[in-house]
Amino acid sequence: MSLLDTEFDVTCPCCRSTLVIDHGLKRVVRHVEVERADKPKLDDAHDILAQEQARREALFEKSVASERTRGDALSKRFEDALKQAQDEPLTKPTRDFDLD
Repeated sequence: MSLLDTEFDVTCPCCRSTLVIDHGLKRVVRHVEVERADKPKLDDAHDILAQEQARREALFEKSVASERTRGDALSKRFEDALKQAQDEPLTKPTRDFDLD
């Protein structure tokens, strides 16, 4: 597009995109982004989606496996605590009333 007499280009210092500013309107009239080198191609969309699906499936399987072993770990901790409680002698708890 050709620029009008009141328009001029400015390069953004942050993102390196081009801003077209109209001096008469005192505002930005157009913003042109810089093409990124790492921008995915539309032809690769199927491969990208397949990779993301595989990643999600792997995370799900890992979560399922950790939930399965979680029950075993909790039952082992319960059995250890039960054995420790059986080894300790039974004592009558002290109450504030008994201290008087």
